[in-house]
Amino acid sequence: MMKKIWVSPPHQSGNELKYIQEALDSNYLAPAGPHIEAFEQSLSEYVCVGHAAALSSGTAALHLALKILDVGPGDIVICPTFTFTASANPIVYLGATPVFVDSEMSSWNMCADVLESAVKHYIHRGKKPKAIIGVHIYGMPVRLDEILSISHKYEIPFVEDAAEALGSMYKGRKVGSFGTMSILSFNGNKIITTSGGGAILSDNESFISKAKFLSTQAKDEAPHYQHSEIGYNYRLSNVSAGIGRAQLEVIEERVKQRRSNFQFYQRELKNLPGISFQNEAKHSCSNRWLSCILIDPLVSNGLTRESIRLALLKENIESRPLWKPLHLQRVFKGVSYFGGNISERLFELGLCLPSGSDLSDEDLSRITLLIKLKCP
Repeated sequence: MMKKIWVSPPHQSGNELKYIQEALDSNYLAPAGPHIEAFEQSLSEYVCVGHAAALSSGTAALHLALKILDVGPGDIVICPTFTFTASANPIVYLGATPVFVDSEMSSWNMCADVLESAVKHYIHRGKKPKAIIGVHIYGMPVRLDEILSISHKYEIPFVEDAAEALGSMYKGRKVGSFGTMSILSFNGNKIITTSGGGAILSDNESFISKAKFLSTQAKDEAPHYQHSEIGYNYRLSNVSAGIGRAQLEVIEERVKQRRSNFQFYQRELKNLPGISFQNEAKHSCSNRWLSCILIDPLVSNGLTRESIRLALLKENIESRPLWKPLHLQRVFKGVSYFGGNISERLFELGLCLPSGSDLSDEDLSRITLLIKLKCP
């Protein structure tokens, strides 16, 4: 059996054990301790945003961001359809109604024109959306000028889902710094990981103070346990934050490695008939969290996303289809959707190739050779 190659495995920096040992030696094993504050400070400085709260997941961060914006039953929240379900689930947690918007073909991100159509639709019906969630898919920045213009024009808060995009940039500025609030994920498959974790960021200090309050069971100031509102057990642990500190120390190297993977794939596969890539729009620099391709069987003489996936799987190489649009998911059946079939087309044709920052040239050559051998 050949060596297993995963889509996006964790990649240690070498300093994780140092920080974990510090937590053990100090006995800060609870969800409190110096690593949390240090990790939050490092995140704020790296993303260039005023404040950060380290949490148990990106989903928890998005949940708190919407709650802080007072999203609740009956409210409309607009979200791209071409994303992981965690971008929409917190809307439902709060009893609000998600509305899905199609992608544009060039960047695969939420289409600004369709977004504005959806906003106008609900405003004309006396139901202005409470928030817009924008997701940087596979690390590719959304067209922030256009999306933020709509957010400002209609006075709708923009929540920036940068779960996949730590290290990506737009006009020389780190993504995660553009939203009313922004969120990050440190899940095990992300560009850096805390094993499981996330963060909420904002230049509004009161928002982050509220997030920290809610994430620690909303305990009021009192010598006893006093609660005046419902809270959550969402804080990141000191041990996990130590892992995050070690990982964040090498984030620029990880971005460089992931972008190098993409460049290798593009160089080796770009001339194969029917294969194309996610474009990097003007002013954008993607961290290339995942390197993805589209395979058009009408041009590739019958080669398909699935035939490549199965060929790789046979050789112990993991790859995955692109996100299945949320408006096609059974759990969201009946949810309003605006747009055409671009997201559906992306799902039908697209494949995520192995993208780990620890891939060797030998690994990359093995993957691309198998794809070339499948081409008629």
